Amino acid sequence: MKAIQIKQPGGPEAMEFTDLPVPQPKPNEAVVKIAAAGVNFIDVYNREGRYKVPLPFVLGQEGAGVVSAVGTEAREIAVGDRVAYTNVLGSYAEYAAVPAERLVKIPAEVSESAAAATMLQGMTAHYLAHDTYPLKKSETALIHAAAGGVGLLLVQMAHNIGARVIATVSTEEKAKLAREAGADEIILYTHSDFEAETKRLTGGKGVDVVYDSVGKTTFEKGLNVIRPRGMMALFGGSSGAVPPFDPMLLTQKGSLYVTRPSLGHYVITREELQGRAAAVFGMIRSGKLKLRIEHVYPLADAAQAHRDLESRKTTGKLLLNTELSVAETNQW
Repeated sequence: MKAIQIKQPGGPEAMEFTDLPVPQPKPNEAVVKIAAAGVNFIDVYNREGRYKVPLPFVLGQEGAGVVSAVGTEAREIAVGDRVAYTNVLGSYAEYAAVPAERLVKIPAEVSESAAAATMLQGMTAHYLAHDTYPLKKSETALIHAAAGGVGLLLVQMAHNIGARVIATVSTEEKAKLAREAGADEIILYTHSDFEAETKRLTGGKGVDVVYDSVGKTTFEKGLNVIRPRGMMALFGGSSGAVPPFDPMLLTQKGSLYVTRPSLGHYVITREELQGRAAAVFGMIRSGKLKLRIEHVYPLADAAQAHRDLESRKTTGKLLLNTELSVAETNQW
């Protein structure tokens, strides 16, 4: 099978398009013929070595497809099932062996591409808005990178709850997308200081929560726009890691809460995984959650997908399609 393998950490050039044996399922696993794989910043962190993974490894932590083989102990999954998963390495490939308990069945009304586009980012947006800081109607959230993959989904969920959404974006094109997703206020951080603008928009009171996937360049100012006892939910670092800081700073700024959540801790049990995935799929089926799949790349072009993602010029979701040739790319 074709796969994207990392033998040494590095830039996009470290991604090798290679041939590997089709995996065989262990007793508790199922083999999935991957139709679509999600491209996410965690893949960049794995590739760079920021998150340590034993070498060599196949990149990718989000995929959807059809079960082609099952292990002897995989009870709830059968050959032919349409399934999706996240938080298991190996989705940048034509086939992947996945623990059966981490697979969720895809409803008939949801495509495999849609499932691959929402397992990581959709469930991330869901736990942020419903569990990390459970937004309430009339509360105010500041969402950074609001036109990104998680951002557009999180804006929609916050809007559907009835919260006021202040969104930061870099361009007018992204501002339009954030407005369409339900953002009430838009801050172009390339033209305005988001700290000053947020204070102005909230009358100096601050926001209830900041959802920050950017990290290094936004974190410190983000703390300055949170109301007393509000929360900073730092769930990514696309601009780099946040430098160490003295927790006394949180006292000085209003007894703030800071959390660095990860999806894995919000889908620890199979029941929680299934419940969260079902909630997101339900939003898609009802039309309350609209997906923006910006580009679908052939598997061989995975390095270009990473370059595009890291440029921070993309909006919505990027996918890899294992059956798509380079010549067919422009058909999407």
